[in-house]
Amino acid sequence: MTREALMSALAALRRAQMGSRRAPHKPLLMLWLLGRFAASGSSAVSYDEAEEPVSRLINDFGPAVTSPSRARERAAMPFVHLERGLWDLRDRDGAPIGADAPERGAPLRARGAHGRLRQEVETLLADPETFAAAARLLLEQHFTPALEAPICDAAGLDPAVFGEGAGVPADRKRRARRAGFAEEVLRAYAYSCAFCGFDGALGRNPVGLEAAHVRWHSQDGPDEVRNGLALCALHHALFDIGVLGLLPDLRIQVSPLYVARTRAGHAVDALHGQRVAEPRPGKPGIAEEFVLWHGRQVFKRPGTQAA
Repeated sequence: MTREALMSALAALRRAQMGSRRAPHKPLLMLWLLGRFAASGSSAVSYDEAEEPVSRLINDFGPAVTSPSRARERAAMPFVHLERGLWDLRDRDGAPIGADAPERGAPLRARGAHGRLRQEVETLLADPETFAAAARLLLEQHFTPALEAPICDAAGLDPAVFGEGAGVPADRKRRARRAGFAEEVLRAYAYSCAFCGFDGALGRNPVGLEAAHVRWHSQDGPDEVRNGLALCALHHALFDIGVLGLLPDLRIQVSPLYVARTRAGHAVDALHGQRVAEPRPGKPGIAEEFVLWHGRQVFKRPGTQAA
């Protein structure tokens, strides 16, 4: 296997069939395996070891599920179905486990399922530039920049070892934002957070304000004001991770999974049911199609309709 073939295989990871919802299970398993490889020099792991941390990654950074039992064993699907050109999966006797194995934790544990990235893959990943390019490609294709640091932390990856676009082939790099998008969004919302009204500035320069995509840029969200929100850095991060969401009537929703103990934390709960600030006259509001996308793909427990 060549480096180019590895990058092509990572870029072509097949996604699970979950209707129209994104399913970043395999990319998250791969990122976790990269973290394990960086820490120990080996990606070898049993399903029993991987189930809890990989399921937590998928629960935290993928679409929500309504079944608590499924949430506990979400690692089973990518563990079974990760492409065999990258992944070698066997039982305790060393016999290969096929992609037709049950996607459930109990049968995998009963068989002593264990996997490892193929030797030729690990050999390529031992090169720091190839390792950095692989991690960067997975992050850029499947997530939004605000989530990259927490995903790296959860997967045991040091983001300092791979800069923006490090080693990624030109045709695989993140689509560049349209010049002027951020400024247009911030201006449309009068340089204040559309959720809480924060409008801090240092002299004449706004601070802590960001232009958020409602439908993520990596998931074909357009660089247009109708797909943008001016948000403070805190609410941008909470919006991208799914703590905050929107209903079609543009009322803010707070995930039922969110918990807080302090007055500052409860300030997020106080946003529930409030309406998003409207853009300045003549500027388009958020298009419903992008609100619905965020509700299905990002917000934890999509479709919550509580007032």
